[in-house]
Amino acid sequence: MNARTGGTQRAMSPGITFRGNLRSTRHGWLRLTPAYSVELVRKLVAGRSRPDLPVLDPFCGTGTTLTACAELGIACQTVDINPFLRWLAEAKSRRYSAADLKRAHELVLEMSSAARGGRKLGWVPALHRIEKWWDEPTLSALSSAFGVLSRKRGKARDLAALAFCRALVEAGNVSFRHQSMSFRELTRTPDVAALLGAAFDAVRLGAAQSFAGGEAQVLVGDSRQLQRLFPCNSCGSVITSPPYVNRMSYIRELRPYMYWLGFLSDGRQAGELDWQAIGGTWGVATSKLTTWRSDTQLELPRLRPLVSQIEQRSPILARYVERYFCDMDQHLQSLSRVLAPGGRAHYVVGNSKFFDVVVPAEKLFVDLFKRHGFTSVNARVLRRRSSKKELFEYLVSADKG
Repeated sequence: MNARTGGTQRAMSPGITFRGNLRSTRHGWLRLTPAYSVELVRKLVAGRSRPDLPVLDPFCGTGTTLTACAELGIACQTVDINPFLRWLAEAKSRRYSAADLKRAHELVLEMSSAARGGRKLGWVPALHRIEKWWDEPTLSALSSAFGVLSRKRGKARDLAALAFCRALVEAGNVSFRHQSMSFRELTRTPDVAALLGAAFDAVRLGAAQSFAGGEAQVLVGDSRQLQRLFPCNSCGSVITSPPYVNRMSYIRELRPYMYWLGFLSDGRQAGELDWQAIGGTWGVATSKLTTWRSDTQLELPRLRPLVSQIEQRSPILARYVERYFCDMDQHLQSLSRVLAPGGRAHYVVGNSKFFDVVVPAEKLFVDLFKRHGFTSVNARVLRRRSSKKELFEYLVSADKG
């Protein structure tokens, strides 16, 4: 049953959720909430149109599509506005030699030794209320370990940095066991050195994976302006999952990694980056929404009544929804220029609910694809999401004529 006919859908297996990704070594290195299914991506890659041209993922995230293509030896191009996500995608999709793994292991051992001896607080990032994230002994151990890491460069350093990212979250008063990040209170001070060792064991398993390899291009850029990044008709298929229209901020979820690794230095910078992203509302991005107005009237009849209903309860949320689809309209216009004739686009999207108003993102994406000349546009349910009974995840597909 597709999205146009409605009806209750049976939830799919864990393989098409982020939980399925955790069983695939590199795909489980760092989780970004929500993450889409590597099992689904592999099926779409295998059945892609125009195999003579690269796959494009215009919303890179943690590099699920890029890594799946690298495993299969398929050329892939991907874009994200967040430089940390570019670094992560590149780290996940490259090959590592035995020498790289050996050097990374030695570096993690050195970091672990520093963490054990870390009695004095060294450099820590300017993360707001950092004491809420880690107690002082834990911060001292983390800062000592990072002092070793900060002096290194290269592939081994990237693998050690991934282990550090995993360990700092495990050591923190923070949980990613739900749809969004939340704080918790630890009952005892964690052993940072032991966590680093365990984290590297998991990273090493993935890094040792045999990769077929494939041409990979990872760019920092704006997905609303793809024509500035790629030549016309240069990609053969699109497999992606854009941010959902649900006000979930990826910057908020990624803050601990981005501050420690130097991709963020203060809260205003975080808010500005979130404002540049589609769907971002963290920090200063929220205040900017209060004055945002669309330059042009988006001709999307299904959208206007929804925005009006939400506006009765919250003008700022109404602007958020309107801006999201204005941004997506620009994105699909730019996509129509870089996707080659005969190419096919696959978008994993989720609907949302604001107060009592359900925003049918899958239907709005169908409308947007048709608006920009795509054909054979359809949407089908992938799974029911766990947060609310009305919320589903869909696959919207369309052809470039």
